[in-house]
Amino acid sequence: MPTSTEQRDKARRLHELHRPGKPLVLANVWDAVGARLVAAAGAPAVATASASVSWALGSADGDAADRDEVLAQTALVVRAAGPLPVTADLESGFADTAAGVGETIAALLATGAVGVNLEDGARTAAEAAERIAAARAAADAAGVPLFVNARTDVFVRQIGEPEGRFDEAVARLRAYAEAGADGLFVPGVADPAVIAALVEAVPGPLNVVGGPGLSSVPELAALGVARVSLGPGLARVAYTAVRRAAEEVYADGTYTALDGGLGYGELQGLYVTG
Repeated sequence: MPTSTEQRDKARRLHELHRPGKPLVLANVWDAVGARLVAAAGAPAVATASASVSWALGSADGDAADRDEVLAQTALVVRAAGPLPVTADLESGFADTAAGVGETIAALLATGAVGVNLEDGARTAAEAAERIAAARAAADAAGVPLFVNARTDVFVRQIGEPEGRFDEAVARLRAYAEAGADGLFVPGVADPAVIAALVEAVPGPLNVVGGPGLSSVPELAALGVARVSLGPGLARVAYTAVRRAAEEVYADGTYTALDGGLGYGELQGLYVTG
């Protein structure tokens, strides 16, 4: 775990990486090997994805995982990421109350992480804002400028009538920023015009999800986006490869799906030299 000074420096670096028009790109991981591979690819920061971590731990996505197990996995990612700042997706905080969210954040900081995603889910804006405020207070008490990325699920959960979702999302994100959020995350939006409008309407760096069929990173940069996440995208690709290879060997007794895999020596080298 880094010293307090190192952790504060990482936190400040994570803040600086959120630049509208030059977005921070996060290829979200779920374990130490993924963290090393993403870092080696040139990532300036490492992020976890809640769904990916939950699946790796044997749980469904959506607050079903055990908080302590998620934090232990986060600690492994932090250690593997070395000098890079790490931000962890912690669902809605793994707690029933705002005070409980504060306790979760204190435990997260003990792993060495310097950023967090907190989602509102089905909660009211007021309830979610109270939880953001608790996270901010816990980080302030620890003396770490934690980057709190507040996520609204209005679009991804299709809350309310379609014509009212933009205004609802903006109202929520403004409330979260007022409560202490640093970044504002809106998964489920794909229309470039809507993304551009969100950039103009919200009082902080906007985070969206990237993936097949969506705007490229340069296109999102031109819209003013400050952060692009892959979410569980890498895990989905990895598990697809597992299924493909397993189905082939059990059905046909052949191994062609294993072609092109990373070599043992290369993976081992991530730790021998890291």
